[in-house]
Amino acid sequence: MTWLSPDGLAAAACVGAAVWWGLGWRGAILLLAFFISGSVLTRLATGRGARRTARQVVANGGAAALAALVGSWPMTAGALAAAAADTWATEVGAFSRVAPRLITTWAPVGRGVSGGVTALGTAGGVAGAVAMALLGHLLAPQHPHPRIALLAAAGVAGMLADSVLGATLQGEYECPACGARSERGDGKSVCHEPVRLVKGWRWLDNDVVNLAATLVGAGTMLIRP
Repeated sequence: MTWLSPDGLAAAACVGAAVWWGLGWRGAILLLAFFISGSVLTRLATGRGARRTARQVVANGGAAALAALVGSWPMTAGALAAAAADTWATEVGAFSRVAPRLITTWAPVGRGVSGGVTALGTAGGVAGAVAMALLGHLLAPQHPHPRIALLAAAGVAGMLADSVLGATLQGEYECPACGARSERGDGKSVCHEPVRLVKGWRWLDNDVVNLAATLVGAGTMLIRP
């Protein structure tokens, strides 16, 4: 499967098994809806798709798997709504003709910069949250079904948390020779010399931010309206 690296495929199998074990076929359908929609949008946005690694799979589906294992449909759906909102926002935002702005200061930033948002991308993220909320509501195995509005809010909350963390605490690195910026701090050069940390926490990379966003989505479902 070109959508997953070999270790990503193994991780996806584990996440899928956990969701199936905890919530049955309904949970598996919800998980597949997120994975397929996100992968298709990534291919449309990039023209080639992306092979997700085990770390990326766990970052996006780990919270949902844990929630499923404890039998919580609302928290599982909330986590996946957040994962979908974040993924849809990123991929739909790639089509924006307007430069993104940093969510914390509203200053213009380059495309792909963590914490950068666009109106189109935000709309795409809201659409992803609503789509997963509708599906999560319809497939829910128990009554009362989770409210669509709360599930959608969980997705949007996760998406916003991702952007805020990306703009403030996520690690960012710079090439000391030319000033080029990168989110990768694995010791490789951006273009000239080994990069150095210039912002945020070294351990807080994009995958950790994505995991945090899904935890926010799951946690939002603990609210009792």
